[in-house]
Amino acid sequence: MENQDTVNFKIQYGPKDILDKDFTKKVRGYDPDEVDQFLDGIIRDYESFVAEIDRLNEDNARLLSRVDELTKQLSVSKNVSTGSTPNTNAAATNYDILKRLSNLERHVFGSKLADRDDDTPAGNNRSGFDQY
Repeated sequence: MENQDTVNFKIQYGPKDILDKDFTKKVRGYDPDEVDQFLDGIIRDYESFVAEIDRLNEDNARLLSRVDELTKQLSVSKNVSTGSTPNTNAAATNYDILKRLSNLERHVFGSKLADRDDDTPAGNNRSGFDQY
């Protein structure tokens, strides 16, 4: 995964280039200008590496803090959803209990109401004649 913010920096010398570099020898040793140029290139490469490492460390720290923030949010949302689940279950249980109680009352008191209707004067009129 490549980040779009990635800085493309040009590296002049790789490890093999440094290892294989042969300086031309002069009477008093290597050509100082050639050695200085080569070392200046190495210094620029190292500065590029240091800058890239610093940028990556900043990105890493930023992403780690974001992960911590999201982890805290997830834990809070789990606590909220876990806290509301028992209330929802309790409400459903209470509803079921009330429903069963209502059915039982209807069954018990419904029978008594039907018996009471039979005991009323209109209910005792078994001769088939209306009172009116």
